[in-house]
Amino acid sequence: MKVRGRFAPSPSGEMHLGNAFTALLAWLQVRSSNGTMVLRIEDLDPQRSRSEYVSLLMQDLRWLGLDWDEGPDISGPFGPYEQSQRWDLYEDTLNWLKIKGLVYPCFCSRSEVQNVVSAPHDTGSGREYPGTCRHLPPALRERYLEEGRRYCLRFRVPDRELRFTDLNFGSQIINLEQEQGDFIVRRSDGVHAYQLAVVVDDALMDITHVVRGADLLWSTPKQIALYEALKRPVPAFVHIPLVYGEDGRRLSKRHQVPGIKTLREQGIKPEQVVGLLGYWAGLLPKPLAILARDLIQEFDLNKLAVQPVRLDSSMKIG
Repeated sequence: MKVRGRFAPSPSGEMHLGNAFTALLAWLQVRSSNGTMVLRIEDLDPQRSRSEYVSLLMQDLRWLGLDWDEGPDISGPFGPYEQSQRWDLYEDTLNWLKIKGLVYPCFCSRSEVQNVVSAPHDTGSGREYPGTCRHLPPALRERYLEEGRRYCLRFRVPDRELRFTDLNFGSQIINLEQEQGDFIVRRSDGVHAYQLAVVVDDALMDITHVVRGADLLWSTPKQIALYEALKRPVPAFVHIPLVYGEDGRRLSKRHQVPGIKTLREQGIKPEQVVGLLGYWAGLLPKPLAILARDLIQEFDLNKLAVQPVRLDSSMKIG
């Protein structure tokens, strides 16, 4: 089987070290397997995505020595490679799921859902949605639709154990219906949800391996349920440690840690950044200046760290 991997950033800000960490490991996994690397832009949300960040992140990736074989700027057999241009594909999938009775309109507001799951009588199961609209009588559902009530679309999750093995975090078992509940596949404003779009894209692009942050490990069972409903092969998943700021929160632009663009402008060498990221991943014994292509031979899934990276004021690059 030909390995096909991808890096799929959201163009909502400048690339920081956490983004670069994911990009590097996704790239190394593909290049160490002589596979095909895909760059896909996840610009689903028009309120958060900016076109100027797309060109900037491609500059940053190339500066780091990370290339791709298919992407927004390269013709490929599975384009377009921007989610904003794939709306019809998501709608076609939703229509198929509707025919199969696997999605339904949910008229609950976010506050209504939160009030139910946090009510005193709740069992504390951690479910994100209690299934309120799943069981609406058909006549009531039709009345709400005729009244023009806003609604999102939710996917009916199966009530059974779902098992998968993450190639870094090991065996995982979950019953989605009991532990999380039905999830949104299209928002009430018409924007397709991440869970749907990422499955459609990865399936249609024949992605075989998904390398991404550990914060998305909880999303994997939902996506596997969609793959199974769509009768598509499930890719292998590799979740990697997150990078946290000094405050213990996932690294983002609010931490004011120099981003890749700033590091470039400060005269930092790309091999210094790559070496630090390789050290964080567990691929190097210490932060050594190394080109991305020279790190390919060091890549080994068995070496990958599982503990998160915590930045502090003593961190230096170079």
